Amino acid sequence: MLIVVADDLPKTALELLKAEGWEVDSKSGRSPEELSKDIAAADALVVRSATKVTPDIIAGGKKLKAIARAGTGVDNVNVGAATARGIVVMNAPGANSISVAELAMAQLLSMARKLPAADASMKQGKWDKKSFLGEEVRGKVLGLAGLGRIGQEVARRAQSFEMTVIAHDPFIASNIAAGLNIELVSLDELCARADYLSLHMPATPQTRHTFNAERLAKCKKGLKLINTARGELIDEPALVEAIKSGHIGGAALDVYTTEPTTDHTLQQLPQVVASPHIAASTKEGQELVGVETATALRDFLKTGVIRNAVNFPSIPAEEFQKIQPFVDLAKQLGSLVGQMGEARIEGLSVRYYGELASGTHPLIVNAALVGLFKAILHDETVTEVNARAVAKARGIELTESSSTRGRSFRSLISLKLMTSTGERYVEGTIVPGFGPRLVLLNGVPIDAELPGTTILFMNNDQPGVIGQIGTILGQNHINIANFALGRNESGAVCAANVDEPADKKIGEDVMKQIRALKPVKNAWLVRV
Repeated sequence: MLIVVADDLPKTALELLKAEGWEVDSKSGRSPEELSKDIAAADALVVRSATKVTPDIIAGGKKLKAIARAGTGVDNVNVGAATARGIVVMNAPGANSISVAELAMAQLLSMARKLPAADASMKQGKWDKKSFLGEEVRGKVLGLAGLGRIGQEVARRAQSFEMTVIAHDPFIASNIAAGLNIELVSLDELCARADYLSLHMPATPQTRHTFNAERLAKCKKGLKLINTARGELIDEPALVEAIKSGHIGGAALDVYTTEPTTDHTLQQLPQVVASPHIAASTKEGQELVGVETATALRDFLKTGVIRNAVNFPSIPAEEFQKIQPFVDLAKQLGSLVGQMGEARIEGLSVRYYGELASGTHPLIVNAALVGLFKAILHDETVTEVNARAVAKARGIELTESSSTRGRSFRSLISLKLMTSTGERYVEGTIVPGFGPRLVLLNGVPIDAELPGTTILFMNNDQPGVIGQIGTILGQNHINIANFALGRNESGAVCAANVDEPADKKIGEDVMKQIRALKPVKNAWLVRV
């Protein structure tokens, strides 16, 4: 396994990956061309904020399974291009929350007590007490635009200073805010009531320049603005004018539209406290971000557990351990139905029975699609990340459902593949001590092994069929490892698990001989 680390990571994070016996190529400052070359054989890429992961770079990583961003956002990673390639993109969303929250509070207090200006004055040899009359933050209203992890940490600290905290966040549950003793309000009300306003919003096309001239004009006169989130949230020229007019009392900024800054007009205003994007730059924060990123990446590459992914559902490791056997089962069932003849696929239905019926399981559906597509799309990279997008692009309708109908198994997965030539219907389960089993084939009960090479056939329920097929296999020197038979009023189905040496694959000529038998309705060679 090769891991390319393109930006600086703590030694502890690198050692965590090396401890798995993996090769770790750690070097910062690579050019895009150099990085594209270096990741050609890499299984994963780790970056911080300096490296831009463009579609061209992603295209160069032919074996990439994951891109890990050691930080909160993924602004420097083209998530769409990664998703299209089936690459998991993960970050460390909560690791630096404390560091960022503490800087936001430091900025708030710096503006309240004019500390940067007072310090600059003292360094010039002055003793000018009158120019630095400050204000207490006790009793003041702090508005939070965004009440995620960082916003909540800021709220806790502000409340310890006896500030009143209000917030605007359309995506936070009201009970979460109530538990923090925070009133949820509209953005307009937030701006109208707050004495200090701290931004903790994501940068999206919808949030760009949320704080423009019109919004700033609606703010309470004298408002002091704090931004440790994203520079794009603020229309900087508009903020300059609002500060110069006296309507906005000041600003404390750690992020900017362009970084490094090229226009210094805003940061040079005396009412502005400026820092060069250092909110997460603490020894503790950097260590924690690096270790959390490396841990999540290790777990994914080693066990398949996906945490902190921005383009795939993340589930707790304990839950993943419970459903992982069924994820593998779904992939095997998908592969099996995908090999049961060529036809135009129109839809895939996944249904759960038993204990699995308690909810929906996106990982299981995605795994079924991966198995299906790997059986029919040999030249296209399909993973759990992009499987649904591939299905949508091909016009394949997905249905996920559950049933409370009693079955003979604790948990059961049913796949129904709708094609231009009819339906293919299989069911499977996990039998303790025996592993994944095929328990239904096109409506006929059976109990057969799933993994390996299997010859499946449907036939009329009459004497001599198994003997004829055994004869054909024997004449072609094909050894039967296990044999399962099922039947009902519609006929019989058989599954012959066979030994298939790597240097002597079973050919289509064998299958033609089997299909030529008069009682055989259909036969398929499947490799799962």
